[in-house]
Amino acid sequence: MKKQLIILSAFFISMTVFAQNDELKNAEKALKANDFATAMSAVNQAEGLIANADQKTKAKFYYLKGLALYQNGNPNADMQKVGDAFNELINYENQTNKPKYTAEVGVLLNKMIVAVAENASNNYSKAIETKEDADYLKAAKEFQQVYALSPRDTSYLDNAALVYYFGKDYDSSIKLYEELLSLNYTGITTVFVATDKASGEDVVYGDKKSMDLQVKLGLAQNPREEKKESRREMIFKNLAQNYSDKGNNEKAMEIIAKGRSEFPKSYSLLIDEANIYYKAGDNAKFKERLEEAIRLNPTEPTLYYNVGVMNMDQKNIDEAIKNFEKAIELKPDYADAYNNIGAAIIEKAAPIIDEMNKSLADFKKYDKLQAQQFDIYRKALPYYEKAYGLNPKSINIVQTLMGLYENLDMPVKLKEIKVVYESLKQ
Repeated sequence: MKKQLIILSAFFISMTVFAQNDELKNAEKALKANDFATAMSAVNQAEGLIANADQKTKAKFYYLKGLALYQNGNPNADMQKVGDAFNELINYENQTNKPKYTAEVGVLLNKMIVAVAENASNNYSKAIETKEDADYLKAAKEFQQVYALSPRDTSYLDNAALVYYFGKDYDSSIKLYEELLSLNYTGITTVFVATDKASGEDVVYGDKKSMDLQVKLGLAQNPREEKKESRREMIFKNLAQNYSDKGNNEKAMEIIAKGRSEFPKSYSLLIDEANIYYKAGDNAKFKERLEEAIRLNPTEPTLYYNVGVMNMDQKNIDEAIKNFEKAIELKPDYADAYNNIGAAIIEKAAPIIDEMNKSLADFKKYDKLQAQQFDIYRKALPYYEKAYGLNPKSINIVQTLMGLYENLDMPVKLKEIKVVYESLKQ
């Protein structure tokens, strides 16, 4: 009985082999006739029978599957599936150490990679000019296709994630950035550079061997290797920005926290964290992060300026003025900082004006208070005039100067600034 079962099993195995071969022959015949639909149908029929096939049959199956998907380089072919099929064949032949089809498929694969990468770059250049979301998305999909064809070229996945963000497809961008993090992608690469003797310009070579050959032939000089910095910090930054732009500030903060735990001295991630708190309306946390950023980067004037703005919002007027003065010390032409010092000084007149409104019947007290008000205005005036000198097209500064000149009874100055105001209104 056992012997009979063995014979029966062998019979079924031989039938399976015949079925495999028939389907592969049908696929091969259809490919020669450029009938890719029939070829794909035959490949699909064979796929369920291929698990126990020998090496030769499996390799042929992967080869025919790739060609059926490739469709003689049809630009409408599914690049993801083509890349998967061709790479599956190459990996299989590498494992079995019998590279019958690898060279041929490698040529087709490289041809596709070059073509798609070139299209992606061209469409990205177009998108930069048009600023159209659709153009960015077209380029992003092509960068993603390059990665599908060549999973070793992870930088194209990085490109795709960024360009999807530019095209406002935040979900696609998030998916790819999360994939990059899961792959532990850093983007650190070695670039081979030498100076072309004829043009004097630097040329980047694909590998060290190519660079060394050009130097040996006397066509290039000054060969060197340059390291590209890690992109991982930027991936955390961009991923968080995607979530933030989707309105998910909680998730954005989670990503920033992960990034800062990996890059605790990152000024860029710290600023992003501050901005997310600002978008969420948490001004206290925003100010805390800016003050932390100042400790990391004490020579950045915009940090002092923004902390000054937060201090003004919290009615810490003297502290705000100190922050604005520090910003000007670092950036003497900081028009907004001069403007805000003027605004901070004028803010000191607010309680005086309130008291004046309560003293309308007490002329003596009113006049005394008004003298204090105007004294404050005189202290603020030079800062507004400096801001106007640095930014003469700001209608807000001009309007403030009109009010100050009128209150301080400066008719000549008032007449001059009114002319400026009328020209800016047009």
